Amino acid sequence: MKLTSLGNIFSELVVEIFRLNGLAIAAGDALAEPAGLSSARWQILGVVDHGAAPVAHLARSMGLSRQAAQQTADTLEREGFVEWAPNPHHKRAKLVSITTKGREALQVVERRHAAWANQIASHLGEQTLMTALTAMRDTRKAMDTKS
Repeated sequence: MKLTSLGNIFSELVVEIFRLNGLAIAAGDALAEPAGLSSARWQILGVVDHGAAPVAHLARSMGLSRQAAQQTADTLEREGFVEWAPNPHHKRAKLVSITTKGREALQVVERRHAAWANQIASHLGEQTLMTALTAMRDTRKAMDTKS
């Protein structure tokens, strides 16, 4: 089967998303490094900052494999950024809970992220950003229902 013209545009969009993802991860690593974190660690801390959660929830919310989320949570725990807490709903699936050290590191990254995001956003403008955001959300929803 050959690509239609719309299929070709979609394929180009996916390639741009891959490129953007690589740049976003590199930027996230640079923003998080002074706090002793990486993009992956920052993502996990960002989720558990809103409340303790099992690893399976972390994986689903961040689009990660359960194994990747588990490895990241284990590393964060060893370094004191999170701790394991009992899960009243499941005996074996403990909850990942942020520690004071984790919250302090997250606050450092959030301040750095705000400055970076504001700078990038100022070059793009509201209309461009809203159009891109809507397109990305619509694409994600279409992929969620069509896969």
